[in-house]
Amino acid sequence: MEVPVSVSVSRVLPLSRKLLALAASTALAAPLALAGPAGGAEPGPYTVTPLTFTVQAGGRSCVVDADLYRPAGVDAAHPAPAVLATNGFGGSKADGSTDAIGKAFAERGYVGLVYSGLGFGKSGCLISLDDPRIDGQAAARLLDFLGGTRAADDGTRADFVTRDGAGDPRVGMIGGSYGGAIQLATASVDPRLDALVPLITWNDLAYSLAPNAADRATPGVFKWQWANGFYLMGEGQPLLVPSLDPSRINSLRCLHFVTDACDTLRLLNSGRYPAAETKKMLDFARSVSPVSYLDKVKAPTLIVQGQSDSLFNLNEAQDSYERLQARGVETKMIWQSWGHSGGRAPGELDLGQGNLETSYVGQRVLAWFDRYLRRDRSAETGAEFAYYRSWQSGYGTAPRVPALSQTLYLSGDGKLVDNRAKVARGSRTYSNWLVPTSHSESSLAGTIGLPDPQPYDIEGTYLGWTSAPLTAPVDLVGAPKATLQVVSPKTERVQNSGDAADKLVLFAKVYDIAPDGKKTLVNRLVAPVRVPDVTRPFTVELPGIAHRYETGHRLEFVIAASDTAYVGNRGVKPVIVTAAPEQAGTLELPVVKGRLG
Repeated sequence: MEVPVSVSVSRVLPLSRKLLALAASTALAAPLALAGPAGGAEPGPYTVTPLTFTVQAGGRSCVVDADLYRPAGVDAAHPAPAVLATNGFGGSKADGSTDAIGKAFAERGYVGLVYSGLGFGKSGCLISLDDPRIDGQAAARLLDFLGGTRAADDGTRADFVTRDGAGDPRVGMIGGSYGGAIQLATASVDPRLDALVPLITWNDLAYSLAPNAADRATPGVFKWQWANGFYLMGEGQPLLVPSLDPSRINSLRCLHFVTDACDTLRLLNSGRYPAAETKKMLDFARSVSPVSYLDKVKAPTLIVQGQSDSLFNLNEAQDSYERLQARGVETKMIWQSWGHSGGRAPGELDLGQGNLETSYVGQRVLAWFDRYLRRDRSAETGAEFAYYRSWQSGYGTAPRVPALSQTLYLSGDGKLVDNRAKVARGSRTYSNWLVPTSHSESSLAGTIGLPDPQPYDIEGTYLGWTSAPLTAPVDLVGAPKATLQVVSPKTERVQNSGDAADKLVLFAKVYDIAPDGKKTLVNRLVAPVRVPDVTRPFTVELPGIAHRYETGHRLEFVIAASDTAYVGNRGVKPVIVTAAPEQAGTLELPVVKGRLG
C-alpha cells in the first residue's frame, strides 16, 4: 500500500502539539469573524450575559455554555428576532470567530445566542459530529429558551424575542463548517427555525473524508490529513479546556468522541475495508450528515460554499441545494472565493473587517435575515445562484448551476479533441509506486505553518490529455464529468476479494497550462476514485470550479496513480488506457463562455 506519511493515528502524533495549539486558537474553525457595521454606521449598544443550559443529549446530561446578546431597547414590549450560532470544529463561544457573530448581529438589532457546541469549550457531552439526534436536539432546547418556554440554569428567561406563536421564536442561524451543519441538523428536528445561512459545510461526511467521485456505494479514498488533524483536535479538547465534567469523557480508547466516530477513523486508517465494517462506517457517517435528513428541513436556506476548499468542496453544497430546491424549500446558493483551504480574495466577505454591508456575500446574508426574520417583503434576496469570478470584478449570476455543455474526447495521442473523428488510436500506460508520486496539497500546511510544494506529477505515474491553445477565453462554472475505461489485469484478479482496498485507486483533475508551460491545478482540487469494476466504464464527477482559461492557455485533464493527501493503492497496479474513434473516454465541461476546440 502507498504510505503518504502515515496511515495510522499513532504515526501522526508528532503533529499533535501544533494541532492542539491550533485548536486553542481555532484556526481550523470556520473563519467567521464578524465586526460592527461598516461604512461609518454606528454600532448599536447591547449587553452580554453568560448563561448555561442543562440538556439531555445522547443519553447524557450535560451543560451547554452560552452567551446572550441583548440589544439596548429590546424588551417584552419591543421584541426582536434572534440569531443562534455556534463554533466551527475546535472552537467555542469565546473564540474570535464565534462571539463576533453575537456582537455583529446584536449591533444590528438582533438578539444573539451564541454557544459552545457539545464537547467544545466549556460545554459538556461528547463530540457527536452534529448528529441531529444529539447536537440538533440540544440546539432545540436553546430554541425553547428563546421561545420563552424554558429558563436558563440561573432562572433567566427570554421574554423579548419576537414570536410567531406560543413557544415559537423567530430565529435564524448562521455559522461555518461545523457551525454550518448544525443548522441543518437542528432544522431537521425542530421546525421553528426561520432562516439558515450555512457556510462551507458538508452534505455527506462519507464523501468528505473518504470521497469516491465515481460511486458513492463503493468505499472512497481516505483523506488522511484532514481527518486525522480534526481527530487530534477533538481528542485534545479535555486537555485544552480541563474539566472534571464526566459527560465529556467516553473511554480511554475513545476519549472525547462518540464511539462510532472513533471506530470510523480507525477503520479508515487501517487501510482495510471489509464489506460489513465498511457498511457500518458509511451508515454512521451519513447518519450525521445532511444527506440523510435534508427531507425534514423546511427553513429558507442560503448556502454559501468556498471555491478554495478541499475539505468540503462545491459539489457538497450543490447536492444540498438541489435536494432542498426539489422539495420546494426556498434555497439559494453562493460560491464565494474562500473555504477551508484559504483563497480569500480582496473585497470578499471578511467579517472580521466589518464588511457585511460592503461585501457581496455580506449583503446577501443581511438581506436573507431582513426577509425571513424581520419579514421585510421588500428585501431582495438576490440571484438563485452566484459565483465569485477571479478573472473579473464581482460575481456572476445564473438562474441555476450551469449544465455540462461541451464534450471533449480523450485521444490515444494525449490530445483532448472536440470530435470523435479526431480521436487517434493508441494505448498509454501508467503505474503507481509504493509511495505517492503526485501532490495536490498538504491539507494542513497553511494552518500549522508548514510550506506546501506546488502540485506535481512524476512521469510514468500519470496520464494527461491536453487541449489545443485557446483562441479566446473559456469560462467553466460547475463540475466537469469524465467517463473512462481502464485496463488493469492485476486489479481485475483481486478486486472482488471482499475488501474494497483491493480495488484500483486513481485521481482525476484539471490543470490550466499557460503559454510558458506553467501548470496550475485549479484550486488544488482532485477527484479521488476507487474504481468499482475495472472491467466496466465508470463516470467521475470532478470537483466544481469557477475558472477562466485565458487566450493561449490549454486545459489538461489528468488521471494520476496517487496523491500525497490520500491513502492510495494496495500494491502496484499498472493501468492501460486505450482509445479509438468508436471507443474513447470523454470529458464533459460546464462551459458558460467560449469553446474548446
